[in-house]
Amino acid sequence: MTEVRFGGAINRALSDALTADSRVILLGEDVAQPGGPFGVTRGLFDKFGPERVRDTPISEAALAGVAVGAALTGLRPIIEIMFMDFVTLIMDALVNQAAKVRFMFGGQTSVPMMVRMPHGGGINAGPQHSQCLEAWLAHVPGLKVVCPATVADAYGLTRAAVVDDDPVIVIEHKALYAAKGELPDPPTATPIGRARIAREGRDVTVVSYGGMVPVALAAAADLARAGVESEVIDLLSLQPWDEASVLASVAKTHRLIICHEAVEAFGVGAEVAARVADAGFDELDGPIVRVGAPFMPPPFAKALEDWYRPDAAKIVAAVKKAIS
Repeated sequence: MTEVRFGGAINRALSDALTADSRVILLGEDVAQPGGPFGVTRGLFDKFGPERVRDTPISEAALAGVAVGAALTGLRPIIEIMFMDFVTLIMDALVNQAAKVRFMFGGQTSVPMMVRMPHGGGINAGPQHSQCLEAWLAHVPGLKVVCPATVADAYGLTRAAVVDDDPVIVIEHKALYAAKGELPDPPTATPIGRARIAREGRDVTVVSYGGMVPVALAAAADLARAGVESEVIDLLSLQPWDEASVLASVAKTHRLIICHEAVEAFGVGAEVAARVADAGFDELDGPIVRVGAPFMPPPFAKALEDWYRPDAAKIVAAVKKAIS
């Protein structure tokens, strides 16, 4: 095991993917010599050159369109969208083109394209650079959506996304880029569609993903001191999601909390809650409780952003509500 940063694990995954397959190319705004807005692609231009790692004009729509075309001609493009908020500018290429090709051509071809995008707050970037919009993408048939929480899965899901024959969205929480963790040597791909148990527990199931997983683990540590053992499930994959693992955990604990940084309304948590209420209703001994951001844009000011983003105290309160 080697200790590396979350961003460094993604960098290694991209480097390994470019090395392993000459069809892989990396495109984006400032991804070449500048190394990307968060330094994740630093050094890749020097290693692979302008034919494989290329800066593009500041036009997300053009970038996504080029990537769809490149994928249809046999390449395996990786594109970076500087902030998830800018996904609004690539929705036609992503939703109406990339996601529909396999269906519209009877499975004869697909779009093996990976889209990286950071989401979430923590750096006081305000309403247009801090949103969590993953529920939009998980709602689209034909797209796969993943969101790692650990260094190992940052590497593993990136590698899995590159080799997948369908378009995969890899969502990275910007507050995790500097987090350190252990990366296996050699590192391996993480299967898309499987969750992991981040902490075993018997009293309540807490489901989360991405940057909220360490927050959920902190809440679980607080609850353990009060004698409540939480089982924390890291979804890893939002579309498809591991319904079986969540239902198995609920069958053990009989209570469910779902937490994410995205606004609570119409989010990933709503889908998980609806499915468990349908398929696992007989196992529930209490109400399903969701923890998410209020229905408003992320604020600029640090004090307001700290209030806006769910924290361990809010998860603890939700657990107490569920078990009371």
